[in-house]
Amino acid sequence: MPLDVADLVDRARNGQPRAVARLISLVEDAHPALREVAAALTPHTGHARVIGLTGPPGVGKSTSTSVLVSALRAEGKRVGVLAIDPSSPFSGGALLGDRIRMTEHASDSGVFIRSMATRGHLGGLSWATPQAVRVLDAAGFDVVLIETVGVGQSEVDVVRLADTTVVLLAPGLGDGVQAAKAGVLEIADVFVVNKADREGVDTVVRDLKQLIAFARREIRGESWRQPVVRTVAARGEGVPELVKALSGHHDWLVAHGELARRRADRAASEVAAIALRELRARLTDPHRGGHLPSVAKKVADQALDPYAAADELLAALRDEA
Repeated sequence: MPLDVADLVDRARNGQPRAVARLISLVEDAHPALREVAAALTPHTGHARVIGLTGPPGVGKSTSTSVLVSALRAEGKRVGVLAIDPSSPFSGGALLGDRIRMTEHASDSGVFIRSMATRGHLGGLSWATPQAVRVLDAAGFDVVLIETVGVGQSEVDVVRLADTTVVLLAPGLGDGVQAAKAGVLEIADVFVVNKADREGVDTVVRDLKQLIAFARREIRGESWRQPVVRTVAARGEGVPELVKALSGHHDWLVAHGELARRRADRAASEVAAIALRELRARLTDPHRGGHLPSVAKKVADQALDPYAAADELLAALRDEA
């Protein structure tokens, strides 16, 4: 059936969740109409606050996301949630289905929750996440929450997409602060120590504050000092303090021109990813040039070195242009 993109976008902007879901599905499936969808969405974007939540497995990211949704809804904000899960090895779909843990919001028309599979993409996000954020932004959601896959040492892509990045840790995980040292410390705008009713919480908070103080000495000029918020998300404790910290960071971003800079960087990353994907297709698809296999054979046969081969490849692309 023909796809009426303009009608679909209008229905999404009028609050129809099925239209929003359909647009995100088009993004995930790299539908042929994706360029038309992006063009229709873009004039309506740029309004939503984008907040990323990440941290090691077991810290309570889904529970924290759920209670944060409740707090934002109490302020009258429409909230979209993108819960990034590992992919099923059988269907390729989202394996955990975080929507199951957020069923209390299922009947709320001001909340939209979508589980998205990584589909093998590294970095803690799905490759389609930036465009899915664009869909929710254009659909009029005031805040978009992105819950990443359980973070490791390199799964920090969320910092390139979020206005504010929340890193969750918890006592009793053994390597919680070690994970922060491994790179997560650098991306956090707000730290949350969840499950703060557990033994050892004071140690985690103290270690985090020491790391933050050390990192600030390495930064020249004025910088944001990451707050450390204690929560017990399962009981809703500490959530008002978390909302206050998020609002404080947003105000700081606006006051220092950092929000505009981050969004420009986000756009640059998004454009570069699309361009590289298109370039990769042109290099490998025999119906669109497909020069890479023939050039690679010359390298394998020792007829060309890799750098000369790359030059030949780029020259072929320029000639096609």
